[in-house]
Amino acid sequence: MSYYPLNSIPDYYGIDDLLTEEHILIRNSVRDWVQSFIMPQIDDAAQHHKDIPNLMKELGAIGALGPYIPEEYGGAGLDQISYGLIMQELERGDSAVRSAASVQSSLVMFPIFEFGSEEQKRKYLPKLASGEFIGAFGLTEPNHGSNPGGMETHYKDMGDHYLLNGAKMWITNAPLCDLAVVWAKGEDGKVRGMIVERGYEGFTTPETTNKWSLRASKTGELVFNNVRVPKENLLPNVEGLKGPLSCLNSARYGISWGVIGAAIDCYCTAVQYSKERTQFGKPIASFQLQQKKLVEFLTEITKAQLLCWRLGTLKNDHKATPAQISMAKRNNVRMAINIARESRQILGGMGIMGEFPMMRHAANLESVITYEGTEDVHLLITGLDITGINAFS
Repeated sequence: MSYYPLNSIPDYYGIDDLLTEEHILIRNSVRDWVQSFIMPQIDDAAQHHKDIPNLMKELGAIGALGPYIPEEYGGAGLDQISYGLIMQELERGDSAVRSAASVQSSLVMFPIFEFGSEEQKRKYLPKLASGEFIGAFGLTEPNHGSNPGGMETHYKDMGDHYLLNGAKMWITNAPLCDLAVVWAKGEDGKVRGMIVERGYEGFTTPETTNKWSLRASKTGELVFNNVRVPKENLLPNVEGLKGPLSCLNSARYGISWGVIGAAIDCYCTAVQYSKERTQFGKPIASFQLQQKKLVEFLTEITKAQLLCWRLGTLKNDHKATPAQISMAKRNNVRMAINIARESRQILGGMGIMGEFPMMRHAANLESVITYEGTEDVHLLITGLDITGINAFS
């Protein structure tokens, strides 16, 4: 029996009534794709530490890459709630799948669209939207994770080109990427973004192996050893940390939706299993402690759904603040990882088996709770907004 029931997606507060017909159509079409394409192969990919073949082109074919990018640049021109729902359904399959789409959309396509030249938009965005090009985002460094302002990667103006040196770490899609949006400091100390293409001499992308998390995703480094970057590859319309942080805000918003999908997958599996598994002569769903867990799961999922829906409406109106996005990312990832852990206990020993998704989601969410702002960092971002006092310094 399949433990990925399509008809039991929780909507306890009738949130679908707040969505448009287009939203529901988009969500259901991505859900069907995840069910048919991702679910049959995700356990094998995670168990054997390999990526899903042809994933980016498949994501491009269903419109999951840069869905809010205008159609003239290859996107679908959708709104932010549509983007969130797509991320939710992808992460219901696996965080690695959502990460691939999230990086491509929010960390590569978004900065090129927002800060790039017209020539850069037309050169890169359509191929990124189709999945023909795979992108990576270079911000985190070996010595600078939560403090991107301390970055050591730097570039020099050599007259007809820039000379880039440094290294980035924990980079999704790095071993596969055709290009990377890289953030580096100039000689004036200001952070700028530039597009670095695969094939530039001195640019290498060693893979990070032996991961216990996001095992169906390729992770690696971006290493720059006197890389000559054409001047036309500099993103002309932003300088300072505003650039990479605005990208992270878009990605964090997508994460806040995505992890609901992982929680839903665990919840639905736990409900179905608890109704079918008998102990002491009756289904374990009849026991009070199991019902308590299920009620708490559904309550937390419903709260997260409402939080994201409201955040999506604010995003559509260009009113969502970084602190509001941090609140959603922190709350929802914590919600999802708790549900993954507790739902595993409902299944007992079976919960550690690959036929069920709990352990895979729980391991993945250990990365999600850390990347693109740790739980503590997001807490302090919202804390600064509340108090006006900066706890980072």
